[in-house]
Amino acid sequence: MIILIRKRHVAYVVLLCCFVAGLSAVLWHGNAAFTAAFAPGEEGASPVVVVDAGHGGEDGGAVAADGTVESGLNLAIARRVRDLLTFAGVPTTVTREGDAAIYDPGSATLREKKVSDLHNRVALVDELPGAVLLSIHQNSLPSSPSTRGAQVFWNRQEGAEELASSIQESLNGAVNAGHEKKAAQVPSSVYLMKEITAPGVLVECGFLSNAAETEQLKDPAYQTKLAAAIAAGVLNSDKS
Repeated sequence: MIILIRKRHVAYVVLLCCFVAGLSAVLWHGNAAFTAAFAPGEEGASPVVVVDAGHGGEDGGAVAADGTVESGLNLAIARRVRDLLTFAGVPTTVTREGDAAIYDPGSATLREKKVSDLHNRVALVDELPGAVLLSIHQNSLPSSPSTRGAQVFWNRQEGAEELASSIQESLNGAVNAGHEKKAAQVPSSVYLMKEITAPGVLVECGFLSNAAETEQLKDPAYQTKLAAAIAAGVLNSDKS
């Protein structure tokens, strides 16, 4: 049988194939680990992975030389991570569905909006029993434009370091060849990660200060590859 595909549909077919490949990678890396890591707690409540797309709205985060804004990339990758984990049976929620941040209506200045947004994200995580925070970001280091690669950071809550190490191992194998990194403790200046009472990891998916990596991060197929690696790391973690 010969199947003819119109040119305008080619991109959608390629993206679908990449998504299926990414999903296969997640499933290949293990539902056995998933069963142990996300089993119901003592009180019967299933842990929830809160997938956080960093920044949003007026707070775009880092900006690449070509004008690419971090917040949009964060959202695109976070949605893919959410979809893959949900398909694998992991209870998930997100901090934002669209480009807008989640500050209170009464916030006026940019500073007020940022503070309110962070407070609301902390509250969202802390009100969920057994929650785990998975925060998606992009890095930037203009003083070293050759620096590249994905790196994971953990907060001080129990289980966070193990989860970060599992995700980092997965990312090193999937996207960091020749630029392998080690998971590290998140700086105390990162308010969200410091204030939540749940285990939290922050994934810096790449460097917007690196022109070549920026092009990759803008590619939907590469976003799916990143999301699959992150989801596989979550499923392989002994602790969530």
